[in-house]
Amino acid sequence: MPTLMVTVTGLSKSFGSTPVLSDVNLELDAGKCLALLGPNGAGKTTLLKILATLLRPSRGSVRVAGHDGLRDVEAVRRCVGLLAHGSYIYEDLTALENLRFWATLAGLDASPERLRGALARVELDALAQERARTFSAGMRRRLALARVLLGAPALLLLDEPFDGLDQRSKKWLEEFLLAFKGGGGAVLLATHSFGRGLGIADRVAILASGRIVLDRPRADLELDELHRLYALYTEETA
Repeated sequence: MPTLMVTVTGLSKSFGSTPVLSDVNLELDAGKCLALLGPNGAGKTTLLKILATLLRPSRGSVRVAGHDGLRDVEAVRRCVGLLAHGSYIYEDLTALENLRFWATLAGLDASPERLRGALARVELDALAQERARTFSAGMRRRLALARVLLGAPALLLLDEPFDGLDQRSKKWLEEFLLAFKGGGGAVLLATHSFGRGLGIADRVAILASGRIVLDRPRADLELDELHRLYALYTEETA
């Protein structure tokens, strides 16, 4: 697996005559986390969808784990796990049934051992036969994460992953992502908040009006300075 997990060069995306991303350049190493900050409407979700090959850019290039995001779509999809803002689980199915459905739909190994292994990674194995409608928001997020992990991704793309979770669930997710990084995985975390996501970030980028206006090591930024720069750049580009 290449050391450089993500390379985004000159990336732009428009919907009709409306530009959403403009000349975005980003890099992310394996074993690292990039926190992508930006207000609602800045283009964060669009960027994640392009990296996940769900959208094609209007211009520019994307490489994920050495694969061309435009030409090697299936290879990129095998490397990427996207955890969108919603959990997208089926409430009337059990946790195990949800995973079996997703695995079968994606053509993945749906053996009981494989499915229970994914549940164990998110600490839901004891609730495998419980219906998802009984789960808390944090447990639903874990189940959605188990679905993503079925594909053994090297890169996790997370859209507001801590939103709506209680403090216990946030702490669990933070610890899980730190362990994922420790195992060589890369994390790109999109958020409009300054919460726990910054605690696992190695770099921080600010996306405002479709442009990267700041990209610096997290260790170089005190929280007060980051707040000040975020306010400055998002106001200037509003």
